[in-house]
Amino acid sequence: MPTANRSMTLAEVAEIIGARLIGPEDAVVCGVGTLADAGPEEITFLSNPHYRKALAGTHAAAAIVAAEVPEAAVAQLVVADPYSAYAKLMRELFTPMREAAGVSPDARVDPSATVGPEPDIGAFVTVGAGCVIGARATLHPGVHVGAGCVLGDDVTLHAGVVLREGCRFGSRVTIHAGTVIGADGFGYATGEGEHRKIPHVGTVLIEDDVEVGANVTIDRAVLGETVIGAGTKIDNHVQVAHNVRIGKGCLIAALVGVSGSTELGDFVVIGGQAGLAGHVRVGNGVRIAARGGVTKDIPAGETVSGFPAVPHREELRRQAALTRLPELRTRVEALEKAADAEARGATGGTA
Repeated sequence: MPTANRSMTLAEVAEIIGARLIGPEDAVVCGVGTLADAGPEEITFLSNPHYRKALAGTHAAAAIVAAEVPEAAVAQLVVADPYSAYAKLMRELFTPMREAAGVSPDARVDPSATVGPEPDIGAFVTVGAGCVIGARATLHPGVHVGAGCVLGDDVTLHAGVVLREGCRFGSRVTIHAGTVIGADGFGYATGEGEHRKIPHVGTVLIEDDVEVGANVTIDRAVLGETVIGAGTKIDNHVQVAHNVRIGKGCLIAALVGVSGSTELGDFVVIGGQAGLAGHVRVGNGVRIAARGGVTKDIPAGETVSGFPAVPHREELRRQAALTRLPELRTRVEALEKAADAEARGATGGTA
């Protein structure tokens, strides 16, 4: 298992995750592991009752559980949501210790740009004219920040990220390697035998606490802003087109495509490979299943699936009906043969 950046006592763990500790307060842990693989200085967790028997044989120092397990031979940290508590502990143990290394001599920061205190700006980073970079920014090697960009505090841009001119970020935004934000959208006017490019003179606004995966593209608006709301998390290989507005706290899985001018409400969840047509409105709390195709507005709170996307129960009925098609075809063919035979018999075989 990977080595944590720090060690802590079980008493400290209990305080961090808000758990009731059953076991020695001074026992020290320095890592995490699965029920099967965790060692005597690591913590594991049990969130699925199906694996309860495995808890009896684990070698972990302690387990995070939803309720006390009397037969367990390890210390227990009892908390309402073990998986969420485990994630919180992982962040405490494994979040890298940040070093304020300053600005690399191999970086190019325009003299008109402003860089906040305690930066860590790596080699071959370029920061354009008029940029404002907040405190404790971490820009890994090869990042390009275009002219006029504004970044809040504690922003992390991983290697190869490109921000085109004029993008604006809130605080605690993380963008993973290879992502491009603020490129022109796919906008052309077709006429007189040619496709004329529509200039995209808007920008992209990414609010606080957003995390964007690797190789994502978020296009700038034609006019105004493409917006990613606070707390939204976007997986790898997602395409967000021009003038899209994504609400707060959304979860968007890999390979999703959101077409231009579509609006998502708050806390929308979209499964992998789903696609959304342009200019549709998706209400708060909507859940779109993997590979769902959204072609029209969806009211708040709905769960939809299929293509075109319909309420999930309706799609399940549709899929169930499809599985019966071979049987129905056989029955129809048999009925046709019987009807044909009956017709020939009624006409003396001349039908």
